[in-house]
Amino acid sequence: MGRSFFRKLLDDDSDDDEIIMKLLMGETSHRKRRRYIDRNHLAGHKRLYDDYFAEEPVYPPKVFRRRFRMRRSLFLRILSKVEAHEPYFIQKRNNAKKLGLSPLQKMTAALRMLAYGVTADFLDEYVRIAESTAMMSLKKFVAAVVAIFSEQYLRSPNNEDIARLLAHSQNRGFPGMLGSIDCMHWKWKNCPTVWKGMYCGHVHQPTIILEAVVSYDLWIWHSFFGLPGSNNDINVLDRSHLFSGLAQGRAPATISSPLGDKRKLFAKTQEAYRKDVERAFGVLQARFAIVRGPARFFYEETLHDIMKACIILHNMIIEDERDEAEAVDFDYEQIDEISCIPMSRERTNEFSEFIQVHQRIMDKEVHSQLQKNLVDHLWQLQGEL
Repeated sequence: MGRSFFRKLLDDDSDDDEIIMKLLMGETSHRKRRRYIDRNHLAGHKRLYDDYFAEEPVYPPKVFRRRFRMRRSLFLRILSKVEAHEPYFIQKRNNAKKLGLSPLQKMTAALRMLAYGVTADFLDEYVRIAESTAMMSLKKFVAAVVAIFSEQYLRSPNNEDIARLLAHSQNRGFPGMLGSIDCMHWKWKNCPTVWKGMYCGHVHQPTIILEAVVSYDLWIWHSFFGLPGSNNDINVLDRSHLFSGLAQGRAPATISSPLGDKRKLFAKTQEAYRKDVERAFGVLQARFAIVRGPARFFYEETLHDIMKACIILHNMIIEDERDEAEAVDFDYEQIDEISCIPMSRERTNEFSEFIQVHQRIMDKEVHSQLQKNLVDHLWQLQGEL
């Protein structure tokens, strides 16, 4: 190509700089410029509002509860907090003075991805939101939920909670038990290649482990997420911060082959009690399918926020709907009979106390005696009936 050829291109009225640059780079073919998609955000917001948030919505509350995994009142409460905390969810105008996506559209996109585990572009046709915007909405939403609600919905049980949990465990034959603990694996589809060996365990696929303590009402009181899937449950417990303030403890062994009616009754009841945490994992995965399917995100920090946000929303839903299940599942009659133990504010010798607690945790004889006492206690309650 001579110099006169490029001069002719520049003298023409064509403004396609991309074509000129490709010719200068020696490329003989070119692609058309990317078209702007006018998604009509306002029409999408109006359809979403009329379907679910109007005074007389198209879909009844039961449909809203099934599709959003929560009541509309809870959805709006979360939306107001998130919008006040994160400016990204405030509806703005672009440079052309056109209104952008509404907070309803962004939060709906985020919740649908959590609830159904779908890809970001799946929501475009109804919510009218681009794939990149849906992804950003999800990341901003889970980060905001963790920042706003962690203190309340990922807290340790207070005196009132402890009294209620102890009363229920007393009735079930396990006095002093606050909940059951177990681990759940979340497949990591887009795990970086250099980490796959560390995150592959017995399932032969990269997974990340969630450790949780769950009470009978499916409330998740403790969560520890992020350990590689190559760890087993005992290793997770050893590294969990649940007992790090006391000692590096070990999980107590259950009765694997019970002999005698007493020990068989104890093993059966203990197994039933441990179903609480397994049932909670099932509810969590059914409520938020994103943690049931393979994780598609590359960064582990994003997975942390997603898992924590799902647990927080799970607890918020349980709290919001607790009144409906109270008459069937909950028994608060004996709460008043148990006096709450006041918390000590006195300073103690931390090192000596740590050694004593560590010895008690690691003492197999103490564990065996406790297990024997529970076996006898449970037999007195149920075995002779």
